[in-house]
Amino acid sequence: MTAPNEAGSGAPLRWHPIKLIETPLYRYGLTALAAAYVLWAVGTLEIDWARAAKGLPRAADMFARMVPPNFERWDLMLKGMLESVQMALAASFFGMILAVPLGLCAAINLVPKPVYLAARLIVVLSRTFHEIIIAIFFVKIFGFGPLAGVMTLIIASTSFIAKMFAEDIENMPPGQLEAIRATGASFPKLLIYCISPQALPRYLGVSIYRLDANLRHSTVVGIVGAGGIGQVLAASFNRYDYDFSLAILLAIMFLVFLGEFFSNWVRARLR
Repeated sequence: MTAPNEAGSGAPLRWHPIKLIETPLYRYGLTALAAAYVLWAVGTLEIDWARAAKGLPRAADMFARMVPPNFERWDLMLKGMLESVQMALAASFFGMILAVPLGLCAAINLVPKPVYLAARLIVVLSRTFHEIIIAIFFVKIFGFGPLAGVMTLIIASTSFIAKMFAEDIENMPPGQLEAIRATGASFPKLLIYCISPQALPRYLGVSIYRLDANLRHSTVVGIVGAGGIGQVLAASFNRYDYDFSLAILLAIMFLVFLGEFFSNWVRARLR
């Protein structure tokens, strides 16, 4: 924003957008390099455009066979949906419990540095791999079924909630912690009278958000055999039951919508 001249002419101020890179030569040069890199990267993917074009009629045929959706096997679909909900609830519950000690140990202002580093290593390692990759490992260990999905979502929930919980504790004003410690309070009293009042609302909000995310992820991990409605969906695609697949997709949309509504309602009550 430009300032008025010193003579006080009263000229209106003009607003100019703040540029990340002020020098035009550098700005346009980096833009050109980024565009060139994107074109080069797409060119190295070795996409068979002829084969992709042949897939368009197959896609049109698949979507045509999806309509109208087939709800005749609603009992199988309902069983998969209930299994997904149970997986999400169980994973969220155990994730909330396990995240508390892990989050406390991952806060640098509460514990010694070796404990902090060990806890942070656990959080980083558990967040390194996507849920699908973790689900594949558990399917290989426990076999097909909801147990593999629950274990996958527990790890994802614990690492996510613990990371958010630890960061909230680290962002607390240091004076409050020092004041409680100066009174000679023990560590449990520090948690009760200082940490809990400030971190608990955020912790509950993040946990509710993770429950909503687990409802969505429980439909995805089932594609690799980790139970839930996703496993039913994958089986319907393998059997070319596209009309039943559309019914399952609509059920998943309804389930995610309910989870979003419940999450918003709970967070509104916590405010």
